[in-house]
Amino acid sequence: MKTSILRVLTVVGTVVTLIVVSYAAWTPGARVEDGRHDRGKNGLWLQHGWLGDDPWFDRYHRDRSRFRTDEALDGLARLLTDHGIAFVFPHLCPCDQEGNLPGVDHEQVERFLDHVGPVQVLPWIGGTTGGHALLARPEWRKAFSASARRLLKRHPRLAGIHLNLEPLPSGDPDFLALLDELKVTLPTGKRLSIAAYPPPSLLHPFSDVHWDEGYLKRVAKRADQMAFMMYDTALQAPKVYEWLMRTWTGEILAWTSATEVLLGVPAYDDAGVGYHNPHVENIEHALAGIQAGLSDAAPLPPHFAGVALYSDWEMDATEWALFRARFLNPTTSR
Repeated sequence: MKTSILRVLTVVGTVVTLIVVSYAAWTPGARVEDGRHDRGKNGLWLQHGWLGDDPWFDRYHRDRSRFRTDEALDGLARLLTDHGIAFVFPHLCPCDQEGNLPGVDHEQVERFLDHVGPVQVLPWIGGTTGGHALLARPEWRKAFSASARRLLKRHPRLAGIHLNLEPLPSGDPDFLALLDELKVTLPTGKRLSIAAYPPPSLLHPFSDVHWDEGYLKRVAKRADQMAFMMYDTALQAPKVYEWLMRTWTGEILAWTSATEVLLGVPAYDDAGVGYHNPHVENIEHALAGIQAGLSDAAPLPPHFAGVALYSDWEMDATEWALFRARFLNPTTSR
């Protein structure tokens, strides 16, 4: 009996050792520092204060000087230039249940556009599905589309809108109806950008935040740009997250075909929540997985534009330095 137990323990020990050694040797990500994947067309999600109206500042007790001064605007412009940011999505959420966008400071919008120059500005609009956004109601979709049109007509230098609705289950026909209405309603030449969901995965089997291949392709046909939210996976192992990012990168580039793609990178710290571990989902591990996926897809497909960072209010100097080192082309960035 003792001999049998010893044999079992030996086998178990050997298996465990092999698993540990194999995991240690596994390198699903790639550390790339020569900037080969940087096209200087990256994106950045921005906070509400850059375009928000005075009542927003009063309601949330925010400091206007962080956004309204020439110094603040010039600092943002330099940051964008130095990091190859070609698209910014300043927060303008949530809409209300009648479909109206929140208030903006129209004078500030023009000053913002003056300072950021060639960067394409696409206000980030939308809200909580079923809460703020009542997609199933045709009258809501019509009012929401009209509100977006009014904003773009008043500020013709805005490049378009960036639509973000959460959650949004795969296959939702009302979302497709909204996209069709927006394409018809928006002024000619304005872009429809979408905060998109990555493909399904056994590692995170929640259908309300993943789009299957068929639905993703249907959305892509209606969009000018898709920025994929490749985070909030609840994963606890960095290498597994890198593997998932690598897999998602390949699938997304294959499924989108021609629609411009930005791959979303997490730079935030929602510590203590079940859906996000900042020690796993961060710039280092996200870029490692993305770069491995991009290397798998070489040469880069023409519809890949770059990465999109979430978000400006969470990024610090260390994270910006890591982004420069691990993604930007050193010959074009500062």
